[in-house]
Amino acid sequence: MKRAIWKVFSLACVAIPMVCVAQTGSNAQKQGWLVGPFTRPVNAPVISPAPQSTFTDPISGKQVHWEALHTFNPAAIVRDGKIYVLYRAEDDTGAMVIGEHTSRLGLAESEDGLHFNRLPEPVFYPAHDSQQENEVPGGVEDPRIVEGEDGTYVLTYTQWARTRGVYSVGIATSKDLRTWTKHGKAFGSAGKYGELKYKSAAIVTHRVGDKLVAAKIKGKYWMYWGEIQIRLATSTDLIHWTPVEDASAKPVELLKDREGKFDSAFPESGPPPLLTKNGIVVIYNAKNAEKGGGDPSLAPGMYSVGEALFRADDPTKLKARVDQPVFRPEEEFERSGQYAAGTTFAEGLVLYRHKLFLYYGCADSFVGVATAPEPKSLE
Repeated sequence: MKRAIWKVFSLACVAIPMVCVAQTGSNAQKQGWLVGPFTRPVNAPVISPAPQSTFTDPISGKQVHWEALHTFNPAAIVRDGKIYVLYRAEDDTGAMVIGEHTSRLGLAESEDGLHFNRLPEPVFYPAHDSQQENEVPGGVEDPRIVEGEDGTYVLTYTQWARTRGVYSVGIATSKDLRTWTKHGKAFGSAGKYGELKYKSAAIVTHRVGDKLVAAKIKGKYWMYWGEIQIRLATSTDLIHWTPVEDASAKPVELLKDREGKFDSAFPESGPPPLLTKNGIVVIYNAKNAEKGGGDPSLAPGMYSVGEALFRADDPTKLKARVDQPVFRPEEEFERSGQYAAGTTFAEGLVLYRHKLFLYYGCADSFVGVATAPEPKSLE
């Protein structure tokens, strides 16, 4: 989203019984391309703030309560038979308004996907390193994570340099989820995209055995990215990315706002998309218009989630897109906190014990989870 309307959104886990599907091709409902329905196994957050947690900030040298205010917007991955969640945590420094605290990433693990043990200190944070200029003050936000073919974990996240008003997608890699190497901006710091402000990047995955792994299509990896409009980029190594451009040499625009619908303000990339037998399923987050022109069944400014289907042989080609949200805030913990109008934001999606586990931020304040049966289209 734009910093002028800065907030971080999330995805609620409420299945809507009837889903209308706008189509550019054959009947998507009969094909059964939609992922879900997702339901809540627990009607409560699975990760909440922990004011007692402290950490010595390498920038200031002071002890900070790094997850005192909010824990939200999570990434997820399966490792050694467990689900690991990397979640955004905000400390209690800065002004008491959205976007003015410092964010770091905590790590939690679970054997059932519902009950988590978390490390006492963050595993990813601003430091005196090559990315300090891009992450201080402000921090590291809104992660998505995938596993590469060689077992390396690749993290996309938002770098937020608050005083300069600059944000971009950063790339980092790890072998153990605890020690990370930062590689800088996804599109590089030089060239035509060096000064671009962009966020929310989700790398396409496919099923390999019993887990989801970054997928190659036509010899390249693909990443749906952006807020306001959802766009596309490619890579050969999962670290260095190049935006896919249109005929005018601008980043190709794939999804944008639609008047009168749940995404009437804008769409934004969600968790890593799924390559299925039907095509690429992109789960995306959406904001309803605040001042008219939105979906009247949703509160003004409410964030919900949709799904879109793109061709597997051409990730730029839209095949179908829902006209109504497939999930939206329902529970109190999804409609209170930093954003009481109702926000939910999906960023983590894993295949675990023959189920999909979807991890989402609740009202910019908590982490929630929803589950769905393993899609037959992944087989």
